[in-house]
Amino acid sequence: MTEIDRHDSCSTEDVLSEVQRRHQVAHPMSERERRIVIIADHLIFWLTHHWLAVLNLVAVLYVGLPVLAPLFLYLDLRLPARIIYAIYQPLCHQLPQRSWFLFGSQAAYRLGELAELLGEGAAPGPFQGAFVGTHELGYKMALCQRCTAIYGMIALSGIVYSGLRQRMKVPPMPLWAYGLVGVLPMLIDGGWQWVSYAVSILLPQLPVSPHETTPLMRTITGVLFGLSTVWLAYPYVQEAMDEFRVTLQQKFGWV
Repeated sequence: MTEIDRHDSCSTEDVLSEVQRRHQVAHPMSERERRIVIIADHLIFWLTHHWLAVLNLVAVLYVGLPVLAPLFLYLDLRLPARIIYAIYQPLCHQLPQRSWFLFGSQAAYRLGELAELLGEGAAPGPFQGAFVGTHELGYKMALCQRCTAIYGMIALSGIVYSGLRQRMKVPPMPLWAYGLVGVLPMLIDGGWQWVSYAVSILLPQLPVSPHETTPLMRTITGVLFGLSTVWLAYPYVQEAMDEFRVTLQQKFGWV
């Protein structure tokens, strides 16, 4: 067998093992460094078993905390409510006309309705997300309607996936289907809304009025995007975690 043939017959794992062996010979690890590597391997091994539970917990907390903000305001606990709004402010515009309201007379309001109910001077503008609501109107969530649908569906789909993977190998969603079902509807709905506002501001001479989509459309497109994202990504993550787990089991004999 030639040198080239011997190299071709080596697997990627063999090559990486040889590289690691030579590195250890040239640069032997201290006992402290060896312990750190083993701890890191233990953490990775633990994640290969529990990654889905971790992601589901993060998703539930991410979509659940914005619900606590209006609840805290309703209970007159303003400091924790403001902390939640402040945490999510860089992550979501929180515009009141595009957010759900809790503990009020309606679940959602248009800008015209807010102006009529509050008066022109007290009503928020089209790009003012600081308005959180009143006791009569209710208090808005710290995520907009579309983000609530996206992350709520990611949490729900992750929980469903955790049950499905016990019974079958779930194939990933084809990339073309992800673009068609998950991305395109949200791009059309939210994209035209954004473009209409940009044109009306930058080119006011054109006969284009700002377009506000509906809570239903924001919810539908958000749900489709969240579901498609889980369907596309989680099977690939599962495959990668399975490979990591097998490698660490072979290396350390862990179960």
